[in-house]
Amino acid sequence: MSFRSGVATFAGRSSYWFLHTFLKGGSSLPGKITLALDPNVLKTLGAKYDVVVITGTNGKTLTTALTVTVLHEKYDTILTNPTGSNMEQGIVTTFLNAKNPKTGRPLAVLEVDEANVIKVTQYLTPKVFVFTNIFRDQMDRYGEIYTTYQKILDGVALAPDATIIANGDAPIFHSKDLPNPVLYYGFEDHDESEEIKARPNTDGVLCPVCQHILHYHYISYANLGDYFCPNCGYKRPELTYKVTELGELTPTSSTFKVDGNEMKIEIGGMYNIYNALAAYSVGRFFGIKPDAIRHAFDSNQRVFGRQEVINVDGKEVTIVLVKNPVGLDQVLHMIATDNQPFTFINLLNANYADGIDTSWIWDGDYELLPKLNHIPLYVTGGERYKDVTFRLKVAGVPDDKHTVEPSLAKIVDNIIPNAPTKHIYVLATYTAMIQFRKLLADKGYIKEGID
Repeated sequence: MSFRSGVATFAGRSSYWFLHTFLKGGSSLPGKITLALDPNVLKTLGAKYDVVVITGTNGKTLTTALTVTVLHEKYDTILTNPTGSNMEQGIVTTFLNAKNPKTGRPLAVLEVDEANVIKVTQYLTPKVFVFTNIFRDQMDRYGEIYTTYQKILDGVALAPDATIIANGDAPIFHSKDLPNPVLYYGFEDHDESEEIKARPNTDGVLCPVCQHILHYHYISYANLGDYFCPNCGYKRPELTYKVTELGELTPTSSTFKVDGNEMKIEIGGMYNIYNALAAYSVGRFFGIKPDAIRHAFDSNQRVFGRQEVINVDGKEVTIVLVKNPVGLDQVLHMIATDNQPFTFINLLNANYADGIDTSWIWDGDYELLPKLNHIPLYVTGGERYKDVTFRLKVAGVPDDKHTVEPSLAKIVDNIIPNAPTKHIYVLATYTAMIQFRKLLADKGYIKEGID
């Protein structure tokens, strides 16, 4: 370690200790301080690790958590960033908090923001990249989906020997020839005789070879599925790891088979089965047997901000992060499978970390909710409460069931304790979720963050 790296590391670790000892945490500032003193410090901090980079639009945090849980079946020491602080400074903070490995090469399983992949691979050479999906998301930051994918590939180009484990049901991940070895995962629980198209407003359904509209034998959601081009013959690649059967799907759990092996995760939604399948694929790549992966899934805990269930004075409050149209749509369809009465709360912010454009809420199927007969109360709040309030009004939510409360503090203090149902869903954008959790932490319902 150079003198400069040593000074930067000492300063970063000292700030981390101070923040977590006296100010209840901080996942970015220690990294910012360290990088200011030594912009190349990540090369030193991560030199002794085998690195797994998990990136994509949706599912990074849960895929990372599940992957760590699976790999713990074989590896004792795994470094990771569990709170989803996935930009360069957050990743540096993650390494600052690590204990120095004495022997061997421990694993680092890192959730990495799409635009920050190159900032990691400039200094570290990953062993594995995991691609979850790419959907329209924060266009002010990323641009359209092909621009986002290119940001990822710019980073992957610096590690041409790393294995890519990619969602084979996403057409974009098979659209370019790469020097890397590639393994694909996806769904194969369907009859290939069917021929359908994606919904008209779906992104990423043009054939990358001839620009014809892709057709599908099966669509799981959005543009994911068993795609093919009837014009030029382009089609989904051969899958290495497959969901071969779907079982019971509820808002709180999913059962399914992977390569014929029964699996269950304690979290709902079709989209989360993809996250589990990605973690399964990484586990198999590292030689972990299906029975051990099943055991890992059985022991998995809820993830920060991702379907956390928090007891607030007897109310079961489920927090679900929503940040883009595809994710929102999947969450709405997931909670619609709940046949018990529930209160629906939607918190909308539009800060930099959320994406400043809120037009994406119009692509979510809010019209599904008024068709249900067991939602006695809808609540809209957050900094952009007017936008989401109007969206629910257009969706047909009755005024007499709809409460508008911009203040998150008042929602925590007044609305949740007096809600007419025991179960409450809170859909929140990233900064709204952080603010909401802090209010709950201040009242002692939860710890503010995860160390």
